[in-house]
Amino acid sequence: MGILDFFNRKKKTPHYDVTDIRITDLEKDYILDYDLESWIVTKMYEYDWGNNFFTREFVINNGAKNLYLHIEDDDELEISVTKKIGIRTLGEHIVDAIEETEKPPKKIVYDNQIYYRDSENMGFVRNVDNEDWSEVISWLYLDDTEELLITIEQTGESNYEATIGEYISEYKVSNILPQNTTND
Repeated sequence: MGILDFFNRKKKTPHYDVTDIRITDLEKDYILDYDLESWIVTKMYEYDWGNNFFTREFVINNGAKNLYLHIEDDDELEISVTKKIGIRTLGEHIVDAIEETEKPPKKIVYDNQIYYRDSENMGFVRNVDNEDWSEVISWLYLDDTEELLITIEQTGESNYEATIGEYISEYKVSNILPQNTTND
């Protein structure tokens, strides 16, 4: 590469408006502010629910803990923040119910709060760092206010994960910045 080639390199155009980076522009390694703390996106997952409908999930870390930031942009933007909990903390019967009936119970009581099964979705999930897709079944539970949620996900025959959290407004996530601001 000659010196003129270095100066004539085309700059990579970002996929976002640099003057207005939104939550829908998030990628791995971005930095953001949430709940009065700075977080870095350490992992990014893509969900394919069929019919050309995709959602994204980001693992964010503030140096002490991980949270999951899930973004669904269909007719309207829906954002949730959750944390992982042990599947058995939802009740010892949860895994047994899924294995026997292929569905978890219609309601779950967790921390003296009742959550009702709202939806079941089947699709595929992948970590964007690789091309390996896995089948996933996701069950969403909501409380009476429909602001608090629990999700149960099954990948494979018997791999279960559960998260608990809440829906948030887009303005609660701010100061979104790509970690590497140079264009190579």
